Amino acid sequence: MPPAIQIHDVTKRFGSFTAVDRVDLQIEQGEVFGFLGHNGAGKSTVINMLLDHIRPTAGDLAVFGADCQTDSVEARKHMGVLPDGYGVYSGLTGRQHVQFAMESKGVDGEPLNLLDRVGITEAADRAAEGYSKGMTQRMVFAMALVGEPDLLILDEPTSGLDPAGARSMREIILEENERGATVFFSSHILEQIEAVADRVGIMHQGQLAAVDTIGGLRDMAGGETRLLIATDNLEDPHIDAVEALDEVDKAGITDEGRLAVTCAKDTKMDVLLALDERGVEVLDLTTEEASLEDLFVEYTRRSE
Repeated sequence: MPPAIQIHDVTKRFGSFTAVDRVDLQIEQGEVFGFLGHNGAGKSTVINMLLDHIRPTAGDLAVFGADCQTDSVEARKHMGVLPDGYGVYSGLTGRQHVQFAMESKGVDGEPLNLLDRVGITEAADRAAEGYSKGMTQRMVFAMALVGEPDLLILDEPTSGLDPAGARSMREIILEENERGATVFFSSHILEQIEAVADRVGIMHQGQLAAVDTIGGLRDMAGGETRLLIATDNLEDPHIDAVEALDEVDKAGITDEGRLAVTCAKDTKMDVLLALDERGVEVLDLTTEEASLEDLFVEYTRRSE
């Protein structure tokens, strides 16, 4: 069974500028893969090479075993695409846009069903050029869903959406994945990726800085843990003793009156033992792992 996406040693240069630099990436069938990076990191360039909108300077890209450059028609048969900055067709309604996508793919169906799924049935027969950015994004997502594609490629899918719209799109992404679709989506919004992705790739300055599950990224980064501890005694000497421990970065009191300790994640027991040895009773303990934002900052710093 071929991978859904295979990217091998891909580089793309525009003149003297290297937009993508020797990227290797394999995405298995059935994954939800989040492609994370700042604007200009190279995410859209990779997507445009998968769609054969631009050609790589070096390397190969394939979708379900079909080469994206030499067999692009076969590769596109597997895809439903929500590109960044889609330009609507002047004079066509939302319903007609979806109908056009159905005819292009040779798919029968009722466009209104897909427009209902993305929440814009009330605008189905209005000219799409009058849509807001968020409505256009929803319409193009409906077009991407036509024919139940094997692979959804979504470039900044929540751009222009309000929080409710972004949540709805995440729910549909998970529904499509449950159906069996592979989902490859780029975003610079960390929370969108953290909410749905099985694995994450971090792009930075054209290079793939890291690829793993969020848990795996935490392990590789040696990410710090934040402990929030409720105790019966928070005198300064006890706090100083905790902060003096190896692998503890800092310790202090939160506005809620808890002891907050930032430390290596395997240091939690040392902190609790230090408090116990000083006769401090721990009443409650909460552990906060590094967020995807923390990991993103760490990996981009390393790649520099």
